Amino acid sequence: MSALRVAIIGTGMIAEVHARAVRTVGGRLTGVLGSRPERGAQAAGQWGGRGYPDIEELLADSPDIVHVCTPNATHAPYVRALLAAGVAVVCEKPLGLDGAEAHELADLARRAGVVATVPFVYRYHPLVREIRSRVAQGALGRVLLMHGTYLQDWMLNARTANWRVDPALGGGSRAFADIGSHWCDLVEFVSGERFDAASAQFALAHPERPVGSDHAFGGTAASERPSAPVETEDAAIVALRTRSGVPASVVVSQVSAGRKNRLWFEIDGTSASAVFDQETPETVWFGTTNGASILRRAEAEPSPAQARLNAFPAGHAQGWGDAFAAFVADTHAAVRGETPDGLPTFDDGARAADIVDAVRASALSASWEAVATP
Repeated sequence: MSALRVAIIGTGMIAEVHARAVRTVGGRLTGVLGSRPERGAQAAGQWGGRGYPDIEELLADSPDIVHVCTPNATHAPYVRALLAAGVAVVCEKPLGLDGAEAHELADLARRAGVVATVPFVYRYHPLVREIRSRVAQGALGRVLLMHGTYLQDWMLNARTANWRVDPALGGGSRAFADIGSHWCDLVEFVSGERFDAASAQFALAHPERPVGSDHAFGGTAASERPSAPVETEDAAIVALRTRSGVPASVVVSQVSAGRKNRLWFEIDGTSASAVFDQETPETVWFGTTNGASILRRAEAEPSPAQARLNAFPAGHAQGWGDAFAAFVADTHAAVRGETPDGLPTFDDGARAADIVDAVRASALSASWEAVATP
């Protein structure tokens, strides 16, 4: 089976993660398009392929798949051009700056008849699939309550600059759109529940930040740059309600000291509860009224859904990078005509954008807001 030819648009941290995942699953990287030709050439020299001066030359190279890993406001223009050319697309979230734009892109992908996916990669932790299987089989009973957090600290320093702070580049929501969308997608995916209303409160840690952008996740604070007012949230507390009436809540923050990437959720049912923490993805916690147990990945007769994603034996740790590669592998399988279970598509990206819209509207109105129903 010949390797799929893959191009990447973007040169930042997440673009490098995409490039690594493409290589891991046997894809052939044809080249990189950066914000400037020299940046694309530099990244290509590190990752493979060649630097493209513009999207026209990228398309002339006839890639099978293109990964869009650029600031949020540029997603839609790139995706429109790629779909018009009939090319499969992986687009970083948020798919669009709002629900309307995200649904436009999902509709374009559907009409183009090409594979179009969004990297909600936390779905690809094997033990996430284990919990999902048990929920579907009724092992937790009827779902009563869902709650959790997604906490980071990379924006805690008041002098940290990043393009996401600018609504023109990142959109009207920052922390929730960036990471709260992951939590909501994951919990809906695992539980089978669908959120239909939200009540949110946003918090701002620093009223001003430096303009421009540093490296994400631990970059040097831009102490010498001029500052500008901040219009997007650093943290959010959100109450949610599902269509079947199940209450849920999540705390989202990018200013919680010591928390690097703690996506954590608990699903409580009438028979049992389940907890997943993506910073310790090799184990999950199951609780009943008779006690609690810890299940380790690849042990105790894993479900078929878990077993499919177990790349290594028990005790040989898998993590986020492995989940990312598994997502890319499923995208490649879909391009080859297969139908992998749980592959997040542009429809899921549009769904996430609808939830973000409702959460932001609620934070502005201080009232419950409905999540749009497709």
